[in-house]
Amino acid sequence: MQTLKEMTVLITGGSRGIGAAIARRFAAESMNVVIHYNQAHEAANETARTCMRLGAANVMTVTADLRSREQLIRMREKLEARGMVPDILVNNAGIAHYGMLSDVTEDDWNDVISINLKGMFLCTQLFMPAMIANRFGRIINVSSIWGISGASCEVLYSTSKGGMNAFTKALAKELAPSGVTVNAVAPGAVDTVMLDNLNKDEKDALESEIPAGRFGKPDEIASLVYFLSLPESAYITGQIISPNGGWLT
Repeated sequence: MQTLKEMTVLITGGSRGIGAAIARRFAAESMNVVIHYNQAHEAANETARTCMRLGAANVMTVTADLRSREQLIRMREKLEARGMVPDILVNNAGIAHYGMLSDVTEDDWNDVISINLKGMFLCTQLFMPAMIANRFGRIINVSSIWGISGASCEVLYSTSKGGMNAFTKALAKELAPSGVTVNAVAPGAVDTVMLDNLNKDEKDALESEIPAGRFGKPDEIASLVYFLSLPESAYITGQIISPNGGWLT
């Protein structure tokens, strides 16, 4: 089996926030890092440059609309041509939605479900055959605390992340005999742009509910994703792990 440093990791939505932190964490281990993005071209390039400075063996940026199987197949072909088919897939890309269910439109529903769930399904289906053939692979889905507990005014987002958690548990059982693990990381409130819909008073109130007394940091989430990718983590599969500062226990 390859050592971790010889492996390739693909992070969807890797241009910024938690995704960029995950890319940096793997880059610091001298790995091959693939940063997927849809429209954030400059942010992806900046993250790639940072990964190179941190010591990544190779860095590649790729663009694709996760809702399109055709675009993802072309992305896979580009990775195959570069010898960078992922041993580790981090399904991180996602969009949030805040609002009462009575105000959710069909377009809102389709956008969130297509990116958060369909995109994860397509990427996993396209990249897991190589992992099965190698009898080694790591699939790590970045979920949310709301996929576990649900949240008022975030029914649509909670639904998408709850589906991700169920997908994780079921696929873990399916792939376990092949040496491929499937886990989900379900963060609590993390200091990223996803909190930008809250004003300062709302952020302060939210922070006061967290026993740790603060929001999580993207680097903390990245460290957990990295741990789950290790060969030594082979017996951890089908788990939904929620780093949330004691907010939900």
